[in-house]
Amino acid sequence: MPVDPQGKKNRRWEHLRVPYRLVVMNNETFEEIGSYRLTLLNIYVAICSLLLLGAILIWLLVFFTPLKRLVPGYGDVTSSGEFIKIERKLRSAEEELSAYKLYYEKVRGLITGPQVAATSETEMSSPQIQADQEPVTRIPEDEELRDKVETEDALTISPEEFINSRKPDRELYEIYFVPPVNGEISAPFMPDKEHFGVDVLAPKNTPVRATMDGYVIASDWTLETGYTIGIQHDNNLISFYKHNSVLLKKVGEPVKAGEAIAIIGNTGTLSDGPHLHFELWQNGKPINPADYIRF
Repeated sequence: MPVDPQGKKNRRWEHLRVPYRLVVMNNETFEEIGSYRLTLLNIYVAICSLLLLGAILIWLLVFFTPLKRLVPGYGDVTSSGEFIKIERKLRSAEEELSAYKLYYEKVRGLITGPQVAATSETEMSSPQIQADQEPVTRIPEDEELRDKVETEDALTISPEEFINSRKPDRELYEIYFVPPVNGEISAPFMPDKEHFGVDVLAPKNTPVRATMDGYVIASDWTLETGYTIGIQHDNNLISFYKHNSVLLKKVGEPVKAGEAIAIIGNTGTLSDGPHLHFELWQNGKPINPADYIRF
């Protein structure tokens, strides 16, 4: 005998709607506390409603509270605005730290950098100019000034006195910088390529002048930059003059703006012709000299 699917479905539906009574009684006195009329359909609906309500509550908690960060693929903290701000600050701090480290290494290299060993008494007693350059003659006025500085103690001051006597900081545009040399800029300021200054072309034997008043903190030879001199100025400024053929000042000597401190040259492995490599640093960061000096 064939089975009627429709009749089976109706019987199942009727079974779900069969009423039952749930009686709540006291276990000791058997007193009836309450009774409830239920059907299986009511129970199924109640359970499904509770599950749906629970799902909605969980969804609200996940997507409108910090719990969403625990959801894989959704709560990625790297995409939050707060995280991006913190990451930018960290990157900025890392860049500043790298600049300070580079500044420290450059100053240390200027003061204690690799020395070129002299191979003869001539090299030990006087600077060696490259063979393709003409002998450099010292300027009489500069020689007299050097003798005067060395013999008169009244003209020399200690580094502590210089630092304590410095003027209050000023904006860079308020400062007059003396051009170290006058000439054409052959290589501009390119910090992204680790070229932290400008290269200025000038004739041979041109005196290199101090850009501001200051105190010589470095006057030495390095393998890469040749004869190099560094001067500490007001406003936390330091200037460097590289690839010279002759240095006219020693560490510890005070200098005036416009005073000759070296003779332009072509020394060092990084030099490919007579020129001056000039750098300006402030608070451990390089600045573009061409923005403030007309060469």
